Amino acid sequence: MTWPKITVVTPSYNQAPFLEATLQSVLSQEYPNLEYIVIDGGSTDGSVEIISRYADHLTYWVSEPDGGQTDALNKGFAKATGDIVCWLCSDDLLEPGSLQEVVQFFQKNPQARVVYGDTTWVDIDNKPIRKRKELPFNRFIFLYEHNFIPQPSTFWRLDLHEEVGGLDSAFDASMDADLWIRFADVTYLHHVRRPWSRMRLHPEQKTQRLQDKRRTEAQILRQRYFGNEPDWFFGFKKILAKGIRVTWKLSAGCYW
Repeated sequence: MTWPKITVVTPSYNQAPFLEATLQSVLSQEYPNLEYIVIDGGSTDGSVEIISRYADHLTYWVSEPDGGQTDALNKGFAKATGDIVCWLCSDDLLEPGSLQEVVQFFQKNPQARVVYGDTTWVDIDNKPIRKRKELPFNRFIFLYEHNFIPQPSTFWRLDLHEEVGGLDSAFDASMDADLWIRFADVTYLHHVRRPWSRMRLHPEQKTQRLQDKRRTEAQILRQRYFGNEPDWFFGFKKILAKGIRVTWKLSAGCYW
C-alpha cells in the first residue's frame, strides 16, 4: 500500500503543561509517511526543551517570536509538502489510529478534498467531558448558529489549501471558520462519524479567551455572504438555525 504524505502543523506558545501529550499523540500514530512541523512563538515556559527532546522525530521546528497563531500556522503550512494537511493545537490530541482512518477515507473517495470527523471534549487532566457528534456541513447553520466543524478533526488536500490562498492573517480567533467557508465555496465538505481528536477545554484555551473577538469575526463572515442585516433579522435567523441544528442532531442520534 502506498501511504500518502500527511503534514501535521502544531502552533504553540507557552503550552508546556500540554505540549508533550500533543506531540506524543501525533508521533504515536506511527504513520509511515508523516511530516510533522512545530512552530513555537518563542515560549519561555520550558516548551522549547520539550520540543528539543522530540527534534529527531520532527521534520521541522522553530521557536521565535511571531504574529500570533495564524502567523505561526502560515509559517508552518509554507513548509508543508504533504498530500493531506491539518493542524493540531498544542493543547489538543489526535485519537489513536486517526491518520490511518483519514487516509482510508481519501483513498475510498479520491474526489474528496476535505473531510472532518467528530471530537471529544476533555478537561485539563484529559478526562472526557462530552462527545461531540457533528452534522454534515450546512452553510446556514454554520454562519448563524456557530462553527461546528471540529478543527483538530479536519483534514484537507494541500492543493485545496493553496487554491483558496491558505489562512487569512486578518483573522485571529476564527481563522478556521474563515478557511472552512472558503473551502465550501469551491468543494464539498465531507463528514465522517468517527472521533478523530480530543479538544481540551481549560481557562487559558484560546477559544475561551477570545469569545468577543470570535463573535466580531463571525459577523464579518456573515456579512461577506449575506451583507448587513438588521439586528432583529439576524436574531431571527440565529434562533432558526439553532432550531434546525438541534432537531437535526436529535434525529441523527448525535446527543447519545
